[in-house]
Amino acid sequence: MVSNPKSDVTQAINSLYRFEWGRIVATLIRLVGDFDLAQEAAQEAFTAAVNQWQSTGVPALPRAWIIKTARYKAIDRLRRQTRQQEKLEWYAASGLIPTTEEPNYDSDEIPDDRLKLIFTCCHPALAIESQVALTLRLLGGLETDEIARAFLVPTATMAQRIVRAKRKIRDAGIPYKVPDTSDLPARVEAVLTVIYLIFNEGYAATRGETMVRADLCTEAIRLCRLVRELMAPQPPTEVTALLALMLLHDSRRDARLDEAGDIILLEDQNRQRWNQQQIADSLPLVEEALRSKPSAFAIQAAIAALHCQAPRAEETDWLQIVHLYDLLERLQPSPIVSLNRAVAISMVENPQTALELIDKLAPQLNDYHLFHATRADLLRRIGATTSSAQSYTKALALVTNDSERRFLERRLREVQIYTTNN
Repeated sequence: MVSNPKSDVTQAINSLYRFEWGRIVATLIRLVGDFDLAQEAAQEAFTAAVNQWQSTGVPALPRAWIIKTARYKAIDRLRRQTRQQEKLEWYAASGLIPTTEEPNYDSDEIPDDRLKLIFTCCHPALAIESQVALTLRLLGGLETDEIARAFLVPTATMAQRIVRAKRKIRDAGIPYKVPDTSDLPARVEAVLTVIYLIFNEGYAATRGETMVRADLCTEAIRLCRLVRELMAPQPPTEVTALLALMLLHDSRRDARLDEAGDIILLEDQNRQRWNQQQIADSLPLVEEALRSKPSAFAIQAAIAALHCQAPRAEETDWLQIVHLYDLLERLQPSPIVSLNRAVAISMVENPQTALELIDKLAPQLNDYHLFHATRADLLRRIGATTSSAQSYTKALALVTNDSERRFLERRLREVQIYTTNN
């Protein structure tokens, strides 16, 4: 054990929970074979860490400590549940019950528990919305309300989907493994959706002090590469397109926030700080994905490529971006796509035209903070500062990320000052 001040213990536990939750739960699900038991045992282990590490210090391998403690707590739960004696005997035979030889809890060896978890959750027997929601809850560590916000549905609806999905996996006896190659195509759509939503949470975190979670972005890219390798030598173009899309977005990571952690808009970013090698590596992937019938990921990757290829913000090919959004809207219609298309139109035509388009989206996006933030910016650009301030205020009431909150507060102050002085 390594001694640490008590203040460092809290920080260590918070960091472990934030960055390692998905990995811990994935490993525990493999060990105990039960989704709910794995989550509950992990929570109990973190609670135990809060109490114990204050006096003993943070262990040398904190993740291993949590997994080992959670495993023992899961065993204790099973022992107390006499009705599950048969299940307990099975666990004993399979090696869950402690023997003289302990497993290596901190191993990084393949098989990859997180990839197994994704494929287990993304079984065709489940509705695709349930597949994605369950995986995000377990692997991404997202709260149910955060997942509900991503799907634009009530929290109660999303909670029911997650419960039903776990029950289906249990009752159908869906195995915890990466399926055979022949079974991969039936699951790839949901798997890619999960990976992209994990990336999105890293790219623009729902909650927390910072907007960017590099750990989730890196993990999503790693998982996508693994899926692409699994489906070699001819992976579906959607896999290639998603990898390109994430790499292009991730290439701008270092330029998106200033030293204080505040947002720098795309048009204001120092493009010299973009990862030019990553962009160069991504462009052939975009071309490869576009050669066949373009998928939604391929079109989004093409849009990201146009942004990354522009030497200066004013040289961005917005007209081509609008054409790509037209195609994306036909291929994958959604209010979010329509919102982004309206922003592109504002750059080609004028903000007023874009305002007319996004106002039609209000019934679907009224609880989405970026809808109000976008509307506020368009109103600011046409000089309607009073209305802009009202929309910024609505966005602030909905935002949950501190970096975004500070940006919106700054913009609100600017339009209020402008209104007062004019």
